Amino acid sequence: MSYWSEIVGQPEAVSVLERAAAEGAERELSHAWLITGPPGSGRSNLALRFAAALIARTESEREHVFAQVQARTHPDASVLTTQKVVIGIEDVREIVANAHFAPAEGRHRVIVIEDADRMPERTSNVLLKALEEPPERTIWVLCAPSEADLLPTIRSRARSLRLITPAPSEVARLLSERDGADPELAERAARLAQSHIGMARRLASDEAAMARRERTVDLALRVQTIGDGMRAAAELLKVAQSDADALTEQLDASERADAMRDMGLAPGAAIPPQLRAQIRALEEDQKRRATRSLRDGIDRILTDLLSLHRDVVLQALGARMELVNLERQDEIGALAERWGASRAVAAVDAIERARDRLARGVTPGLVLEAMFAGLIVSGEAARQRQGVGA
Repeated sequence: MSYWSEIVGQPEAVSVLERAAAEGAERELSHAWLITGPPGSGRSNLALRFAAALIARTESEREHVFAQVQARTHPDASVLTTQKVVIGIEDVREIVANAHFAPAEGRHRVIVIEDADRMPERTSNVLLKALEEPPERTIWVLCAPSEADLLPTIRSRARSLRLITPAPSEVARLLSERDGADPELAERAARLAQSHIGMARRLASDEAAMARRERTVDLALRVQTIGDGMRAAAELLKVAQSDADALTEQLDASERADAMRDMGLAPGAAIPPQLRAQIRALEEDQKRRATRSLRDGIDRILTDLLSLHRDVVLQALGARMELVNLERQDEIGALAERWGASRAVAAVDAIERARDRLARGVTPGLVLEAMFAGLIVSGEAARQRQGVGA
């Protein structure tokens, strides 16, 4: 397999980065890059592979260097990621300080900032100063959903590279070839995930994740009254919490074990008073990660509901396009016939508003309750208009 083979559906981006990382191309290499693309398009994976290609002295070293970059153990690679809602200013200050060191082993020092859109303006200004005076042989690689998510002053100092949403067939092929997933399951997972590579992999490899998604669709299809909506909101909040707990529980335990080992303490040992502040700081970080994981889980649920109601719109309009939720075609068709196109579009609008509220920090439970209430109210309004028209 080629070095870039795990990058799905991005031939133009790969071609640009391959030329930039080639030996002897240093004069044409931008000191800062901004990789943008929709969630699940592979921004982070592409950024890490680009970083390894820039560091490696020869093409034959790339895979070895990439393994180190992925493990965060290569001395010439710094990767800033966050499990918090925002990236803290001290985190950026620390990584900016690292930018001034010369490469220890490779051709370049590379600093990758994942989720650069999570930097508040004050934090972004710290990074801006570093980009205005780039150290020699240091390359910055920023990742964000879109250019608009960053300050114009930062965008103007980075070369932009836009990724596209890969086709479900390309994601399914990756799951089959790389992960050994059954081709039929891989196709279904890629389609249900709407080409989000990470989510498709989870759906194909984790039966519980697929079951949680099916439960989400079941609940949404059964909502007919305000009471149904409130019960569905409570149940979906539990689904999201369960999903978040499954993702964070093992990671939390591993981090605590690593911290205890680094402090020279045996598992389960009492924490000496002088070390308790470090453990408390770790626990606070884990709480913030849990909060973000829950919000991310709610957003995934809203994305799934959006795909369901988008399918209802297509059916109501008689559009000849493949459904995302193909296995639910009969139920979707019945709902489309009962609702009509205008109510289905109103439902899509209600879910989009819910995603916006979630992004602005509204409590997840309230977001879900307001969304279902909006769906019911829009349905009642549609029925009244039909009655008046009759």
